[in-house]
Amino acid sequence: MPLLPTPGPIRTLALSTLINTIGNGLWMVSSALFLTRFVGLSIGRAGLALTLVALVSLVISTPAGYLADRLGPRGVAIGALVALGLCESALVTVHSMAGFLLVATPMAVLDAAQRAARGAIIGGAVPQDRRVYTRAYLRSVTNVGLTVGAAAAGVGLTVDTRAAYLSLIVADAVTFLLAAAVLTRLAPVASAPRPRSGPRLTALRDRPFLAFVVLDGLLATNFGLFEVAVPLWIAGRTDAPRWMISVVFAVNTVAVVLLQVRAARGTETLDGAARASRRAGFTLMAACLIFPLTAVTHDVPTMILLVVAAGVHVTAELWYSAGGWGISFGLAPDQAHGQYQGTYAMGHQFGQMIAPVLVTALILGWGTPGWLLLGAAFAVVGCLIPPVVRRAAANRAPAGTRSTVDAGT
Repeated sequence: MPLLPTPGPIRTLALSTLINTIGNGLWMVSSALFLTRFVGLSIGRAGLALTLVALVSLVISTPAGYLADRLGPRGVAIGALVALGLCESALVTVHSMAGFLLVATPMAVLDAAQRAARGAIIGGAVPQDRRVYTRAYLRSVTNVGLTVGAAAAGVGLTVDTRAAYLSLIVADAVTFLLAAAVLTRLAPVASAPRPRSGPRLTALRDRPFLAFVVLDGLLATNFGLFEVAVPLWIAGRTDAPRWMISVVFAVNTVAVVLLQVRAARGTETLDGAARASRRAGFTLMAACLIFPLTAVTHDVPTMILLVVAAGVHVTAELWYSAGGWGISFGLAPDQAHGQYQGTYAMGHQFGQMIAPVLVTALILGWGTPGWLLLGAAFAVVGCLIPPVVRRAAANRAPAGTRSTVDAGT
């Protein structure tokens, strides 16, 4: 795999994504401390505020995608990123929960718009057989950007003054503007014509596609499993040193950067993508069988098992992501990539929202039985995706490059 794609839309999207996600890394690491230490919110109120903002983003995803289709995704993406930069800079004036929500709520709308528009840009500017590759490449770039941003934010956290946190916010605002500037190098992507009749938000009426979105969202809880439950499990239920938490996260990050594009091979068609989602379910089950063993092992064997389990988990994560991209692009009508990508994102966001409560209740509350139950659920959900996708594909008019999911694979 070349380090850089050939000049064109993919490279432009990659550079814009890298800049934007460096800023995301700055905010991701510093937001909780900024809100609690300098805005004055309690931990509970800070969590509530961030959850409310996430809900807004979830609800607005499909309408934002429809807007991107109608107005042209390139213009929507650029406009949303510029507005995000201006809103982000306004956070330096926030001193209360109400003030934070006043700024963060429109930011959630704008963020949903730029995400859906990016999906529509890929759908409109990238050849069909390169769309999943593009999403995979951008995910690798995203992990690089988040890592760089998080590392840079560590400087501000070490200084630990209001001025340091405000500097991180301003830097994040600048990355939005720079990412927008890079996207101006893209050729305009044609907007979709307004439907003469029928509903506007067709993705929300596409029941087979919504069924896939729900199942995909349930598989998306694997991110919360790894980000929330696994660190707590390592710290509280194993004798492994705390630094093993960093080791398993490093395994995940490095694997995504190096292997996501390779893992996406074969998912350009619906049948290949559905098989990848099914493999992801069974591989997540395997990870859920390995992690509980670390509660009864000691010292080096525990550390080895944690690394193995993290490797199995990230393998499932790579297949899960690639499968979802292939299915979401394969089932979207050509004139509605924005709203279908927005609806697909809703499932992912929903899964990440319910994951912290769900996985901690099962794993930390029930221990090994909770791991086993969660693993079985992942396998069942993975098995359900191919027939759901097969039904969704059958409801669509034949398209030259779309593949029907093979019932026997």
